[in-house]
Amino acid sequence: MMTRRELEAQERRSLAPYAIHASDSRGRPHREPEHPYRTCFQRDHDRIIHSTAFRRLEYKTQVFVIHEGDYYRTRLTHSLEVAQIAETIARALRLNIDLARSIALAHDLGHGPFGHSGEDALRELMEGHGGFDHNLQALRIVDLLEQRYPSFPGLNLTQELREGLNKHRRSLPGSAKPPPSNLGLEAQVVDLADEIAYDHHDLDDGLTSGLILEEEVGKIPIWRQARREALKRGPATRPEIRRYQVIRFLINWRVTDLIRESERRIRKSGIRKPSHAQATRERTIASSPEVEGLRAPLKRFLNERLYRHPRVVRMADKAQRLLAELFRAYLRKPEQLPDTTRRRLSKEDPYRVVCDYIAGMTDRYATEEYRKLFDPSERV
Repeated sequence: MMTRRELEAQERRSLAPYAIHASDSRGRPHREPEHPYRTCFQRDHDRIIHSTAFRRLEYKTQVFVIHEGDYYRTRLTHSLEVAQIAETIARALRLNIDLARSIALAHDLGHGPFGHSGEDALRELMEGHGGFDHNLQALRIVDLLEQRYPSFPGLNLTQELREGLNKHRRSLPGSAKPPPSNLGLEAQVVDLADEIAYDHHDLDDGLTSGLILEEEVGKIPIWRQARREALKRGPATRPEIRRYQVIRFLINWRVTDLIRESERRIRKSGIRKPSHAQATRERTIASSPEVEGLRAPLKRFLNERLYRHPRVVRMADKAQRLLAELFRAYLRKPEQLPDTTRRRLSKEDPYRVVCDYIAGMTDRYATEEYRKLFDPSERV
């Protein structure tokens, strides 16, 4: 039988000294007894995947809105892909896999419906009322909005996981100390794993949708190089198999480069403790300058040809108008809000209450609410 203390001892034997060890955790905002068979970061992981906000990611947009097809990535599948990449990197660098996986699964909890267009809409609507940022919204969710326990609000996650979500390095609620100047290594791993995942899986979705063509991508040096190397391993006659093999090669290439460059930086900087990495100004987990240079044209291509494609822009504009109308309708007549949300209005800024409610919606629910509020023929 493997107890928590034995799991922690196993970490001390196997993890690098610069990894964040569960036994060294600074605890949770609200004191709780430790679990006999799970480390604190394993408990964080379980609380995240059982949360309402995590389940809702299944119907939240990555790039393509859910009704456009069931092949495309959603926030949920994206989070799972980020977690898989982060685990590979963390394992190779002897970092805490449980912590990296948990941060990866929680990193997009604060996204509203309709992807970045939804975030843009909420940011504009909340101007002058505290603004909106999906990273800080993720912290609101895990600290306040999830209601699971009788003794405290939120999920009561560890300080280390909460800091991993705090990309803007603001002081966390309930903490007297300012945050470290940099993210811990596990959080840095997730940040780069997120970048690797969305670069290549958005590219895959764009090619599958037909919004971008392989002939166009073939003009980008990193794609040409990856295609040449991937096809050395065997010809692929079917276009979809060839495309998968190239994207698979690209992801593996980026991950391998990241591990090697990060290991080099760790050795060079002499990092021996987690606090050393958090005190540095530059990121320790990073890609090599060569790969960063090759990535830049791909990033520009995705921005110009996919994210600004007329079909994507049209849907994004439609989504922004929809959310703006919902926001104004709830502010004008808060009686339309659910009881649990409406009860908060007497104690909190109505703008923030409405923002929290809309940010928690899935694409599908937001669309249904819009029909119920504005379509006279729709049953309410």
